[in-house]
Amino acid sequence: MLPLVALVGRPNVGKSTLFNALTRTRDALVHDEPGVTRDRNYGTCRLDADNPFLIVDTGGIAGEEEGLAGATARQSRAAAAEADLILFVVDGREGPSALDDEILAWLRKLARPTMLLINKADGVEATGMRADFARYGFAEMLAVSAAHRQGLDDLVEEVLARLPEEGTTETLDDDPERIRIAFVGRPNVGKSTLVNRLLGEERMIASDVPGTTRDSIAVDLERDERKYRLIDTAGLRRRSRVDEAVEKFSVFKTMQSIEQTQVAVLMLDASEGVTDQDATVLGAVLDAGKALVIALNKWDGRSDYEREQAETLLSLKFPFVPWAEVVRISATHGSGMRELFAAVHRAHASATKEFSTAEVNKALEVAVESNPPPAVRGHVSKLRYVHPGGSNPPTFIVHGTRLKELPDSYKRYLENFFRKRFKLIGTPVNFLFREGVNPYEGKKNPLTDRQIARKRRLLKHVKGK
Repeated sequence: MLPLVALVGRPNVGKSTLFNALTRTRDALVHDEPGVTRDRNYGTCRLDADNPFLIVDTGGIAGEEEGLAGATARQSRAAAAEADLILFVVDGREGPSALDDEILAWLRKLARPTMLLINKADGVEATGMRADFARYGFAEMLAVSAAHRQGLDDLVEEVLARLPEEGTTETLDDDPERIRIAFVGRPNVGKSTLVNRLLGEERMIASDVPGTTRDSIAVDLERDERKYRLIDTAGLRRRSRVDEAVEKFSVFKTMQSIEQTQVAVLMLDASEGVTDQDATVLGAVLDAGKALVIALNKWDGRSDYEREQAETLLSLKFPFVPWAEVVRISATHGSGMRELFAAVHRAHASATKEFSTAEVNKALEVAVESNPPPAVRGHVSKLRYVHPGGSNPPTFIVHGTRLKELPDSYKRYLENFFRKRFKLIGTPVNFLFREGVNPYEGKKNPLTDRQIARKRRLLKHVKGK
């Protein structure tokens, strides 16, 4: 499971700017269409593609920051208590403050691995700045400028050196014979009820109280001679008193489960329609690039009008995932299970499909012939060749020239063309665009001995005249 890094610090030290810099959008074509609500307080850092990690900005998750006594402090405690590493962020321009001292005293009581990170270090005299924070007693401290993206590579390298290879949370066994399915969604949409129905026993706590699944739970299932690992993800945490800050942090349980899964089943409540919280979970699935099936639960008992309204709202809220199959189920009564597993199999097969270089190049050739790239400011992008770049999700790497000028609309055309040609259902399709570098650019070709002799004869002839 991916390790977790928490950004902790007082207001206005640049935690959100640092978070945005570390969780920047990947080079692949991603879904940024309106309607995908991505909670910008948590995400995945992929600056080192081979070693991603989850990151949380503890400031602002529960509303306005109110110091250690407020809701943000409760959120910070929840995040820091489960983090594999804490980045204690301070302001290099303002120097240490009383609130910094208070936060540090609290962090020391947690006894979690902690790094001191000095932000806004640009334009500040380094020796004096470090001397100001030396009294905090950290053996090492890193200085960065998140706003100017300075020092981020060193930061990521240092973070990875301190993180465990995997997070402290239990990791699922990677059994290649089992399809890993994560049931994700907001609380009380019926995730645990569905898993219990599939297992035929009460393995999960299922009730009408939102958030009775405290952590992600994995169980094995064999159905129709196929093997599965079902992951019931955490919703809101059940507590005697509702704590919004801690409940919000439980989204991490869902994120970590999504990272482990092969197919995510996004469960929606047909009786309540699509909410912003549903869109948040969908955004996490799309960011992780996982295969997707949408399950409209509690379909039984709905009138024709209610069903029509649910379908209409789904198409209005999620028009950007037409490739995801929608199945109508009842977790309580078990209807729609065969259709659900059929959709899961199609999504898994598409996500893990392997391609040859020859067939994808033929597809690119046909796509360009059918619809050439448009001219942008008088220049036309040239797509020379493509090769497979991985699976789950299917990734294609296109090489050519002027690819930075290729419009997003044409990238979406390529995605849709490949999806239709290779019958890819229920999975995102990623394209990476690489411009070739001319190794001779800026270099002069060396003359051969024969060319040098000929040049001398010509010069001698010219001087003779």
